[in-house]
Amino acid sequence: MTSTDTNIIRPPVIAVMGHVDHGKSALLDYIRKTNVVASEAGGITQRVSAYEVVHEHEGVEKRITFLDTPGHEAFAKIRARGASVADIAILVVSAEEGVKPQTLDALSAITQAGIPYVVAINKIDKPNADPNKTKASLIEHGIYIEGMGGNIPFNEVSAKTGQGVDELLDTLLLVAELEELSGNATLPAQGVVIEAHRDPKKGVAATLVIKNGTLKSGEYVVADSSMAPVRIFENFEGRPIKEASFSSPVRIIGFDSLPSVGSTFRSYERKKDAELAKATTPTKRAIAAWNEDDERHLIPLVIKADTTGTLEAIAHELQKLENERIVISTIVEGVGNVSEGDVHTALASSHNAIVIAFNVGIDASARDIAMQNGKEIHVFNIIYKLSEWLETAIKERIPKMETLEEIGMAKVMMHFSSVKNKYVIGGKVKSGSIKKGARIRILRNETVLSEGNILNLQSGKQSVDSVNEGDEFGAQVQSEVAVQPGDMLQCYEMVIK
Repeated sequence: MTSTDTNIIRPPVIAVMGHVDHGKSALLDYIRKTNVVASEAGGITQRVSAYEVVHEHEGVEKRITFLDTPGHEAFAKIRARGASVADIAILVVSAEEGVKPQTLDALSAITQAGIPYVVAINKIDKPNADPNKTKASLIEHGIYIEGMGGNIPFNEVSAKTGQGVDELLDTLLLVAELEELSGNATLPAQGVVIEAHRDPKKGVAATLVIKNGTLKSGEYVVADSSMAPVRIFENFEGRPIKEASFSSPVRIIGFDSLPSVGSTFRSYERKKDAELAKATTPTKRAIAAWNEDDERHLIPLVIKADTTGTLEAIAHELQKLENERIVISTIVEGVGNVSEGDVHTALASSHNAIVIAFNVGIDASARDIAMQNGKEIHVFNIIYKLSEWLETAIKERIPKMETLEEIGMAKVMMHFSSVKNKYVIGGKVKSGSIKKGARIRILRNETVLSEGNILNLQSGKQSVDSVNEGDEFGAQVQSEVAVQPGDMLQCYEMVIK
């Protein structure tokens, strides 16, 4: 018998995606009849979570797995991963605001994953809700929904009152039926790691979504170069289980290292088979981004966070802060509390490393050592607050540079007179403006001959402080080199940056 002979219909895995504050978590919240939104820092989902629900469809109870993906721009990679794990996506769009930038980011992730999606026009209970305007906004951005020239299913819903939610779930299950999703329960479990963190009491834990096969207690799981015995084995509610099959989100505690978020996993019945699989997995090697000959300014960081997904989001933010003058190097990165070793590493850094704790605590010994040495540990629990603070902190660390900034260019049309190194000339402003008292460069055939000053400036016969593009003027110029018709005057100022 082939594996296809034992394939059976499996529940769909749904990614809930969209712009920040358009009600993704609130919608999932209503579906699960819990209250996750109120507990989220800053009202923003900052991790990927998986939940399983049962919905009655055409008289039959059917399971659906939901992935709640972060909406903030910093979590673009996590959001994209949510789509890659999922079979179907819900694109949540506010009936008040319509399509926003992160709506399009989410749509791009869905498109790249090559999965079907359903649009949920949310917040229809709000006083400013305008579903028709939102539909027009969707069409304007190339999201062609049913009834308006396209075939993308949509539902109007209220995550607050529950209006339209049952219809949305029915739509999702109809799409799932068309996709003919199936799995083979007799195969070893395979799937994706969607979250990993270090439990202070139990050790390294990971949330997995099984995409095929069956995972049983007593087996072993390998994800990249991380391995765990399937001993502490829980469902999405945290309840101990003995077995789970496709589409189910599960939590396993006891990995020997943090598995990479987004990595695939496989189960093995025998420990030696799992160890062999782990041994043959190539490990990632870090690449040095800076050396002593680098002219850029080094900003070393020690970062500890609650999950690997959060670390990835922080890395995404850091990339945006780098420029031609600075390089950000993360010398320590990990999941869990800031430890004594983390602080020692920061203190040993020759470039005064910044220590950041995101959504984690600080060990007492680490706090004591930091206080004794005047090393501040910066604590955050909202990603954009960390990004804003870090941007300011980096600017303060970069040595100030005096740079030449051009104000305007003028062409010398006539030479009237000269006394020693002072020349009276007539000219015309070609760009920007020329100012009295400003510094100038004298250019001839695009070569800088000398520098000088504008001592006096006239427009017509009136003394003025400046003349603008297109204006003709007279000026007294101080220069070590004789100024001639055809020369260009570059007016500039020195700016501290």
